[in-house]
Amino acid sequence: MTLLAASSNYAAVIRPLQVLVMVIVALFFARVLRVAVVAARPVDAAPKSARRRRGAALALEFIEPEARAGERVDVDTAVTIGRSGDCDVSLHDTYLSTRHARVANDEGDLSIEDLGSTNGTYVNQELVQGRVHLERGDIVQVGGVLFEVVR
Repeated sequence: MTLLAASSNYAAVIRPLQVLVMVIVALFFARVLRVAVVAARPVDAAPKSARRRRGAALALEFIEPEARAGERVDVDTAVTIGRSGDCDVSLHDTYLSTRHARVANDEGDLSIEDLGSTNGTYVNQELVQGRVHLERGDIVQVGGVLFEVVR
């Protein structure tokens, strides 16, 4: 009888853990798929209403979090991104450092540099080393936040 009780306790503990692991794996793959779809989207796939004039300055547009999707961040001279209230773009994301990254406007061209963040800054899924020039259509990731460079 003891063996039967031990096996039923084992099943009662292991089955929920198996389900939890499967849910986590499914969420991970959903996130990877979302990033791949955004990265594969052609630059000209934006609706006509979202297109800007050719002469307009480059800016950042939120992709994620969903609550801020489509919101535009204009970069006049420089913008700092992080969790701190002192940052120009202050976000509540656990993967962001207090002062995570800086985006600068160099006479109409944008560049980004990591400010020594813990989790790094990525442009098109490549880790930023030093200062990196941004082009229209680039995908910028700081923590769990995704931006697209737009006109």
